[in-house]
Amino acid sequence: MFSGREEKIPQLRLTMVQYGILAIFLVLLFGLWRLQVTGSERYESLAERNRVRTIPILAPRGKILDREGRVLVDNYPSFSVLLLRDQVKNIEPEHIDKIAAGLNMSPSEIRDRLRRIATAPAFQPLVLKDDITPSELQFIEAHKFELPELETILVSRRLYPKNGFLAHTIGYVGEVSEDMLNQPQYELYEPGMIVGKSGLEQQYNDLLMGKDGSRRAVVNSRGKEVDRLSETPAEPGKPLKLTIDLDLQIAAEVAMGDKNGAIVAMDPRTGEILAMVSRPTFDPNAFSVRISRQEWARLATDDEHPLMNKAIQAQLAPGSVFKIIMSVAGLQEGIAQTLHVNCPGGATFYGRYFKCWVAAEHRAHGAVDISKGIYQSCDVFFYTLAEKLGIGRIAQYATALGLGKRTGIDLPGEMAGVMPSEEWKIRNFKQKWYAGETISVGIGQGAVAVTPIQLTRAISGIAMGGQLRRPHLVFDNEVPQQTLQRVSAAFPEEVKFDLQQSNWETITDAMSNVPSPLGTANSAHLNGIDFAGKTGSAQTMSNALAQKLGHSHSMKDNAWFVGFTPRRSPEVVVGVLFEGGEHGQFAARIAAQVVKAFVEKQRARAAQQKTAELRPAKPEAEFTGVWSAESGDAGKEGKNSGLRAGRVRIPLAVTVAPAKAAPGINP
Repeated sequence: MFSGREEKIPQLRLTMVQYGILAIFLVLLFGLWRLQVTGSERYESLAERNRVRTIPILAPRGKILDREGRVLVDNYPSFSVLLLRDQVKNIEPEHIDKIAAGLNMSPSEIRDRLRRIATAPAFQPLVLKDDITPSELQFIEAHKFELPELETILVSRRLYPKNGFLAHTIGYVGEVSEDMLNQPQYELYEPGMIVGKSGLEQQYNDLLMGKDGSRRAVVNSRGKEVDRLSETPAEPGKPLKLTIDLDLQIAAEVAMGDKNGAIVAMDPRTGEILAMVSRPTFDPNAFSVRISRQEWARLATDDEHPLMNKAIQAQLAPGSVFKIIMSVAGLQEGIAQTLHVNCPGGATFYGRYFKCWVAAEHRAHGAVDISKGIYQSCDVFFYTLAEKLGIGRIAQYATALGLGKRTGIDLPGEMAGVMPSEEWKIRNFKQKWYAGETISVGIGQGAVAVTPIQLTRAISGIAMGGQLRRPHLVFDNEVPQQTLQRVSAAFPEEVKFDLQQSNWETITDAMSNVPSPLGTANSAHLNGIDFAGKTGSAQTMSNALAQKLGHSHSMKDNAWFVGFTPRRSPEVVVGVLFEGGEHGQFAARIAAQVVKAFVEKQRARAAQQKTAELRPAKPEAEFTGVWSAESGDAGKEGKNSGLRAGRVRIPLAVTVAPAKAAPGINP
């Protein structure tokens, strides 16, 4: 039974509900406005990113060529596997196992890599494996729907010569490290980039690297490409033309064989490096993909230092080759011209007896002047000369000829060596210089330490009459002018040394007798070739230290030789370090092989040039090139241009025979 009164909602409650509904609508309207107006660009970008993917196109590095344009370092196409972490939030364990099996990897290796990159942005892919095999590529293609997180990318990888040919000079590439990214020169690089890490690859990385491109592709919900929108092609790196002569490099590599040491062949007129060898060597191809930890540890801990470029980094006593620097100092100071000594096999200086090297053979040099002192390498003569000169003047001339400082060659990691002096000893050891130490310095022992490139440049400067050139491996026109100017400011392209002509003739004439029956390198004599040089042998440690360390007297000395041809206006100078070679004549034999190869190539080229000049000219009707004449229609182009000229010059093409391949070398 109803009372007849209708229950009514209180007005206050109704008002509150109405305001609540209005507030909800206002919030919804604000959210809609924020999504469609203020945040439209952001969300449109996110949506576009889900639909459109930017895929990098990696630029191939520039090729490296020899001086005649022959390819030394090339690239080959290779595929790398990427794991696209933005395609999946969490990779299923069974997926990891399947990926590991298909790529011939261990599941733990994949998990370790995922763990290391866990803090990186999700859009940054993980490189799972480089240089995959065809079967691994087929696996990815066959499972692209099951494993949408996998993608492949085409990469150009370095292809270096076999057997470590020219390895230290060229260097190798690898992934940029975190330490490198903290350095100013790598501030524009990104993690994962492949950069030069040693040798010319590092020195000229910016030229060789090129510029990466990209393409924008439409992908489906599974992350697979279904269409392309645009593409920015990659710009390949610039090819780099070296001063290296492939033929001479092959000759130097073969001459060095499996012996430890270094060879430097240089054109003393320009400073161009024609060949450079360091032993033992390594295979840079092992670095072009990803070197294993075990292999890296083996190379880094090897007592013979296979990663060291001994041509520019080995700092060793030069032995008797230093006597040429002593001869320059003695003659320029007016001492050596009149110096005559008697060598009975040794002499006493400052209360200590110093042996001559012939004493070991129970011989004596007898009467010795400067010329005989050079070609028979008499220690007693140069002991006496060192006593008269003193360490101050010796250091002055040696430093002027470039010892004790870097040459400025365009390779990273060059060492400066040591040229001792009174100031040097006080600065480094807080001790005074004793006069007896000068005697050992006079024959290139004691604290003197040089690199093969330093010694080669010093002797080349003397052979050129006092003109020292900065050694380099890349032609100047290949290098940006700003870089060239910066290098020239620190290391002048040319240094002049005031060497009197009579002194120069005395020294070079004596050096020409070294590879003769009169000299210390008679077994390196080259018939029909004007070959001059100087041998040297240097202890790796003193006999007292060797006995203390348990090496007895069986430690073999290092053998040195620096030679050039011809004696006047030389065209090539060759420096050789033969570690443990004991006698300088053995290093001289190595240098002789390189010199012979150089001369034979020059003669073959001259013969071809002569043959080309004697070849009859083509009939006028067949010639279609550019004529040049002193009068008439000079400089006009066409078949018969210049026929009325008084004298006509026709350019002749000279064909050079292809280089011979050395056994096991595939440049």
